[in-house]
Amino acid sequence: MGGRSSEHEISLASARSVTEALEAAGHEVVNVQIDREGTWALEAGSARRELEAGDRETLPVPVAEDGVLPALREVEVVIPVLHGPFGEDGTVQGLLEMAGVPYVGAGVLASAVGMDKDVFKTLMRGADVPVTRSVTLRIGDPAESPFGYPVFVKPARLGSSVGITKVREESELESAVELARRHDEKVLVEEFVNGVEVECGVLGNRTPPPIASAPGEIVPHGFSGTDWYDYSAKYDEGGMDLIIPPRIPAQQAERVQEISVQAFIACECEGMARVDCFVCEDGTVLVNELNTIPGFTATSVYAKLFKASGIPYEELLDRLVELALERHERRSNLQY
Repeated sequence: MGGRSSEHEISLASARSVTEALEAAGHEVVNVQIDREGTWALEAGSARRELEAGDRETLPVPVAEDGVLPALREVEVVIPVLHGPFGEDGTVQGLLEMAGVPYVGAGVLASAVGMDKDVFKTLMRGADVPVTRSVTLRIGDPAESPFGYPVFVKPARLGSSVGITKVREESELESAVELARRHDEKVLVEEFVNGVEVECGVLGNRTPPPIASAPGEIVPHGFSGTDWYDYSAKYDEGGMDLIIPPRIPAQQAERVQEISVQAFIACECEGMARVDCFVCEDGTVLVNELNTIPGFTATSVYAKLFKASGIPYEELLDRLVELALERHERRSNLQY
């Protein structure tokens, strides 16, 4: 939990909720906290022991004789409750793969693809999954929008609406791109979609196959003066309403579930993901993003969607642990 990204505090909140639920269900939980500088520390109850200085420069693979490293060697499964870069993007997943430790959620490829909105949309188009239109600005590219206005400008590889601007006229575009480039060298200019924002959870591996939750409609009313689903709307108390079922025709709700699973499979996802969609006025459903480690408190959207689908929070966590162990066992039979 924690991590180096700007979503550090969100991760801690998610991890506290996960820990409480697991302990209440009788699991023994070991917490490993990563600070904003990237230092890994082991928490045992209320006691916290920092790694020795020499260990801080070592990849946290289970090879040392004390601290975090033997803890990772001894656990049955790791639950990465990390949001954003250095946790949700395949980096920690790759480390756990090298260490041979079972872990919850998407693997290296799916994590990296889900984090990179540019690569994700390119892959979706190749898989015939409809996505919102966007253009990508790389280093040296001028700030331009082919979609008119308004548009959204966002870092390609970040989450929780950090660094995102709704640009209403051309004079605002340059500063919006500059803001996004503080967080990433690659920036997306994304068309504005006039539709209903609907989110859907997905749960499963190749075996058992993934299932979609009941979809939910997002109604933002954050407190930062914006009219879209920004950071305030996502995380401030009362910043948004989740309406289940969404106020859309049943056929469109089923389409949201269908393409959410399609996106999940096309990304080679396993375990869990939350897929964010737009339902347009003409009935078209577009995928906007896929989050491989969504917010994970008991009151987060992902948990609420599955609770409404008949899978309460504690059972959801148990299923994710089982999926992690199933994948690890299945892949352990591969020859390299």
